[in-house]
Order: sequence, then C-alpha cells, then structure tokens
Amino acid sequence: MPTILQMPLGPLQTNCYLLGCDETMEAAIIDPSWNGRSLAATATEQGFTITHILLTHSHFDHVGGLAELKQEVAAPVYIHPEAVEMLDTAFLQAMAWQIRIAPPPPPDIMLTPGETITIGNLTLEVLFTPGHAPGHVSFYLREHDVVFDGDVLFNQSIGRTDFPGGSLPLLIKSIREELLVLPDKTHVLSGHGPATTIGQERATNPFLQPGFS
Repeated sequence: MPTILQMPLGPLQTNCYLLGCDETMEAAIIDPSWNGRSLAATATEQGFTITHILLTHSHFDHVGGLAELKQEVAAPVYIHPEAVEMLDTAFLQAMAWQIRIAPPPPPDIMLTPGETITIGNLTLEVLFTPGHAPGHVSFYLREHDVVFDGDVLFNQSIGRTDFPGGSLPLLIKSIREELLVLPDKTHVLSGHGPATTIGQERATNPFLQPGFS
C-alpha cells in the first residue's frame, strides 16, 4: 500500500497530499498549497525523497508553498500547458484576496492527458478535468482506487466556476466523463474538505442528480 498524507494548509485550508511509495521511498507532493519548507521536512521525517511535484491546477491556494518547496528539493514541477499562464500570475491572484505568496517558479514538465507518471512503483494516470480552472488535471492511482482531483468534485459539492476560465458545463462534463466512469469504490481526495467516494457522490451529490443544470 502507498502512504498518503492529507495536509490541509494555508488560509483556505487547501489539501496538499504526500503520495509515497513504501517500497522505494520515493514520493510526490500534489498541490503544495502552503508551507513548502514544512512539506519538505515532513517528507524527510517520514523517510521519503520527493521526486515529483504535481499540480492539479494553478490557483494561488494550490501553489502557495511551491516556491519554498522548490528551494528545498530538486524535484521537477509537472503542470498542464493550459495552466501555465495562471501559474505565472498566482501571486497576483493571492493579492486580490489580500494574501501574499512568493511568486511560484516556472514549471519543468508539461503534462499530457492520458499519460502515466511513475512514483517509485506507483503509477498515476493523468485525467484532463477542466471547468474549475484552465488546464485542470486529476491524478488517478488505479491500482489502489484513489483519485486526486483537485477542485473538481468534492464531498457533496463541486468546484466553483465563477473564477476566470471557469465553466460549469465544462466542469460537469469533466466529472461525468472522467470521474464518474471510475469504479464506485474509488476514493476521491480533493483540494478541500474530507474524502469521499465516486459511488457516494454519484448517488447523493446534489449537483450530479437529474435536473441539475
């Protein structure tokens, strides 16, 4: 089994995740939302080496710790090409909320929907899930029935679409075509709030029921 640490961080309590391979002790940080130095220290304390930094999207509360983290580790930053422009202005986004973050460094590797990323002996599949933000992706750990979906699908809710680049029809399309096709037992680890499952959200999420538009 992999090690998965959920860490709500920063003023918006954005979930950052450490995904570690217990066999090779390599790890990915998914959405370094805040306190980059602390994230690096946590990985070290757990015995992991950070080899990947994965961004679901580039809203400021998901990258607020990226600059610090990159100062601590040499791991490359992965992002979808359509999310790069927003990453470049993340510090301005934060200022609009009267929050200060260090300008994030540029990404290293562009993600392609459908590709796989290997973290030690773990394999993540890249799902293209826009609608909440341009270039939004989710990371699916098929073998262990887990999807890290950023701000797409939440426990009894869905991502906001009133930010620049947001689209409710596109978000619903992403959820239905990329997430709801996953097995019901799949654990959904999102950017805010508690975990849920695909089956629970399919059955009870009010935004996914017939008649919602």
